[in-house]
Amino acid sequence: MTPAVLAELVRSSAVQVLTARDLDHAVLPAVVTIERPRNPEHGDYATNLALQVAKKVGLPPREFAQALADEVAKADGVESAEVAGPGFLNFRLAADAQGEQVRQVLAAGERYGTGDALTGRRINLEFVSANPTGPVHLGGTRWAAVGDALGRILAAQGAEVTREYYFNDAGAQIDRFVRSLIAAAKGEPAPEDGYAGGYISDIAAEVLRQEPSALSLPEAERHETFRRIGIELMFTEIKQSLHEFGTDFDVYFHEGSLHESGAVQRAVEQLKESGRLYLADGAWWLRSTEFGDDKDRVVIKSDGAPAYIAGDIAYLQDKISRGFDLCIYMLGADHHGYIARLKAAAAAMGQDPGVVEVLIGQLVNLVSDGKPVRMSKRAGTVITMEDLVEAVGVDAARYELTRYSVDSGIDVDLDLLRKHSNENPVYYVQYAHARLASLQRNAADLGLKPDAGAELGLLTLPQEGDLIRTIDEFPKIVRKAAELREPHRVARYLESLASMFHKFYTVAQVLPKGDEEATPLTFARLALCDAARQVFANGLQLLGVSAPERM
Repeated sequence: MTPAVLAELVRSSAVQVLTARDLDHAVLPAVVTIERPRNPEHGDYATNLALQVAKKVGLPPREFAQALADEVAKADGVESAEVAGPGFLNFRLAADAQGEQVRQVLAAGERYGTGDALTGRRINLEFVSANPTGPVHLGGTRWAAVGDALGRILAAQGAEVTREYYFNDAGAQIDRFVRSLIAAAKGEPAPEDGYAGGYISDIAAEVLRQEPSALSLPEAERHETFRRIGIELMFTEIKQSLHEFGTDFDVYFHEGSLHESGAVQRAVEQLKESGRLYLADGAWWLRSTEFGDDKDRVVIKSDGAPAYIAGDIAYLQDKISRGFDLCIYMLGADHHGYIARLKAAAAAMGQDPGVVEVLIGQLVNLVSDGKPVRMSKRAGTVITMEDLVEAVGVDAARYELTRYSVDSGIDVDLDLLRKHSNENPVYYVQYAHARLASLQRNAADLGLKPDAGAELGLLTLPQEGDLIRTIDEFPKIVRKAAELREPHRVARYLESLASMFHKFYTVAQVLPKGDEEATPLTFARLALCDAARQVFANGLQLLGVSAPERM
């Protein structure tokens, strides 16, 4: 019996209790909340329904709770229903009813944990979008891990997700990048406002290899040559780094295309015609304060050049024209102002501001030997994705960056992530999966295999019940992670599942020893272990982390 089935049972029982007393059952919530008690001794599951409803129907909470307990206890699969405190209800399920969860996992396989909460939603998920002026830094690396995991989780709930990278190939940073390349090609120091680091020299040398006469070209042509080749080289490297990190995109959208196609101009004219723009001090301003922004924003500067927000508006308009009903932007810690700005832009275009959702990620620091790591081999003072991966590997990097809420800054302890011990969270979770895979292999060597028809009612140890109930929580965890855009919930859940598995494995003998014969309990425990392994595999897949068979 799943919590969802128990919730329906409790609600239908509450309807019967209230109807029998000629009381209005319309006060009952549509969905009854069923939770696991903090103290396992209180039962398998609990609800506060009586406390929610009793006063509304004029009954003492404990009286209503007791009547409800008596009704629920009649159902098959419920071992007991008891009133606690001022009116809480605690339930214990019969072992065979609880074991049905194992059967459901085995039947669903890779689909276990998926749902349909977002079916029909078309979501544009934009993340990383690092400037093509240098390698992906730590902030972008965090978004590469979290964004990719979030895309997987949203898709697991039925959404049609398009992962998009906004390629900032227009603006002042590109000019600084090009001037830095030219300086390096000449053997000169980087401009004061330019970019330094070994990667600049590498790219400059490659430009000269492809165009040996680039430095002797007229200034404008030279600038364009270094811009064209340099950006392509840098962006190719960025895409390759992301691919090796396990993060790929469906769309690479070029900012420059918005200007070249006239999309920016059309968006500006549309806003002028609607009265959403006004002229002041020679510039055109968006009336963004009318839509919740803290100030009006300049869209066209007094010199006639578009401000950055002009591209943002055209870009959002383009996304909406492609049929997306939700546009999620994953931005860095210095972009808080974009939340109100982008929502105001949506409203100014006549869209529901809810079409825009902005997630802000906080800073990431590397720590080794208890001290901050500040120097990069290739990029000077900027720590890059390659630096982190070289230090701890892709799996550890992705898992560590995903296991924290993006609202919080994190210190990544490189020494901890290199350890092959339970102190290392990713090792702890992956080792649990590898241990279960090893158990499967050993069972196969004995001619044994998990059996969906096993007598699961034999799983009566407290540790078996705890493991089953933890397995049962997985779909709810994934659904909540999608709803709140919080992939870290999946990582933390897997750590809890690993803890429950290790506690079970300490007390429960799974395989026969020596000349012992396999018993019905053997097959029940093998089925439980196979279900646990499946959940580890499914959870790690959602995070883009491997589920090793051996460690």
